Amino acid sequence: MIILICFYVVAIFAPFFSVQDPEKYHDGFLYAPPHQIRFYDENGFSIRPFFYKWTTERDPKTLSLTYKEDKSERFYLRFFVRGYEYKLLGFIPADIHLIGTTKGEPLFLFGTDKLGRDLFSRNIAASQISLSIGIVGVLVTFVIGCVMGGISGFYGGRIDAFIQRLIEILISIPTLPLWLALSAALPRDWEQIKVYFFITLILSIAGWTGLARVVRGKLISLRNEDYVMAAKLYGASNGRIIVKHLLPGFFGYLIVSLFMGIPGMILGETALSFLGLGLRSPTISWGVLLSDAQNLRTVALYPWLMIPGLFVVFSVMAFNLIGDGLRDAADPYKEG
Repeated sequence: MIILICFYVVAIFAPFFSVQDPEKYHDGFLYAPPHQIRFYDENGFSIRPFFYKWTTERDPKTLSLTYKEDKSERFYLRFFVRGYEYKLLGFIPADIHLIGTTKGEPLFLFGTDKLGRDLFSRNIAASQISLSIGIVGVLVTFVIGCVMGGISGFYGGRIDAFIQRLIEILISIPTLPLWLALSAALPRDWEQIKVYFFITLILSIAGWTGLARVVRGKLISLRNEDYVMAAKLYGASNGRIIVKHLLPGFFGYLIVSLFMGIPGMILGETALSFLGLGLRSPTISWGVLLSDAQNLRTVALYPWLMIPGLFVVFSVMAFNLIGDGLRDAADPYKEG
């Protein structure tokens, strides 16, 4: 929970935590390695963290650029410094950043990419898309699953048979090829906001089937209870009975399913963007950033390009652990 709270706080206030403009190109710093933050060097200890700037040299044998630290001058880190302008929460003009440098020397905590853009700031900006698409996709799945499962379980008959056959058809289709086919069908010239919206729908298409079946089973077991019959006698509509009386009876399970579904959405977006069929540059997500590390040579020479994968792993593990904890807490038969 602490990890997820930190992730979402950083995502909400991403520009404040960014060191550089995520879209700024730094000429002469292509594939620059991460700066090493120090407190001590040959000149002694410093209570303020510092780093050395990068200088480039060309290898006479391979003709490739290599980076070396220029230890002639220290560059100290400062907190709450002024930098590039941004709009906090989308509408508050600001230029204060959590970390900066004393003399304006660019700081690359996670190194740079092939265009010299700061990967630390880009990973922070990417968290806004990758973490939000999981929540939005699960909410869509939650609504569709509850509605379809509620109608199927409450009414039964032909409606139930039709919905169950639809679910069986969707379950029988392999998920990844379905995502790939639908993503490839999206026009390449669409605006990224449209792509984001449809990627969310694509991830939700097959995700609601399991929840719908559970909701159906629960409603079948509860629809003939005395309190449901009393609500019918009082003239409550079928929709009110489902929403007000039946669904709250297993609301704990629904909350657990929400948390357990978010990791799948995050991984789905990451996979599609990594393969080039989801979100695309200039939109920044963890999957888009990982798409730069698709070949072994790049990973071997510039391993810091794999850092977005660590954020995916940590966020997915955190959601899974929270889901497991909530499931255990909601289990009335679990001891202790």
